[in-house]
Amino acid sequence: MRNIRLTISYDGTAYSGYQIQPGVPTVQAALIEAIRSITGETAAVHGSGRTDAGVHARAQVVNFETASRVPIERWCLALNGKLPGDIRVWKAEEVPLDFHARRSAKRKTYCYTINANRYPDPLARHMEIHHPAALDVDAMREAMRYLVGEHDFTSFCSVRAVTESKVRTVFEARLDREAVPGMETAPGAGRIRLFFTGNGFLYNMVRIMAGTLMEVGEGKLRASDLPGILEAKDRSRAGPTAQAHGLCLWNVEYDV
Repeated sequence: MRNIRLTISYDGTAYSGYQIQPGVPTVQAALIEAIRSITGETAAVHGSGRTDAGVHARAQVVNFETASRVPIERWCLALNGKLPGDIRVWKAEEVPLDFHARRSAKRKTYCYTINANRYPDPLARHMEIHHPAALDVDAMREAMRYLVGEHDFTSFCSVRAVTESKVRTVFEARLDREAVPGMETAPGAGRIRLFFTGNGFLYNMVRIMAGTLMEVGEGKLRASDLPGILEAKDRSRAGPTAQAHGLCLWNVEYDV
């Protein structure tokens, strides 16, 4: 048997998330079917994370075992010929049999994108949320500093989360801002990207952090409120869960 690792990108708009579910389109189901059409095998495809409905991926990592002898350099082209156009495989590697896309991951980075211009960008409407007023990006950057480190993120995860431990480590949190082509950029406007890198994330954690930071940017919360929100371990203390389509799984890092 061979263990194949794929790096894939997808537009999550048409999918009910990554994980296979009966009766609805998912990214995992599309991958399984594409592999079956090439190898005749029904492979177990493991993803580095389970993105929700409408969430995108720039560099999701998956792996599967196969007895197929398809050369490694042909996997991308073969799979892309079978997959729908909103899912693309752009890297294939043969890895040790003990590699697992989720369990072997060391760092994951998510990006949340906000268009804070007066008018939305119709070309990016599926990839970013529109916030029609400028945000206080300096306050948002200050607030992000409090999220870095090892914390109990109970306040920043869905009450439906079943994970026993809510302790996670955020290695880096940063805010980038750029002009949207063709649109005048006022202070605090433009395209705002929130990047979070950590050892793992709880259910809805990044979207809740994004929603909370937007409330800081709107002046509804202060940056200095963040330590108290973390300490409270109470979901009601944090901001709303930001919309799914602004979120993208940006990168996954491994030792091998």
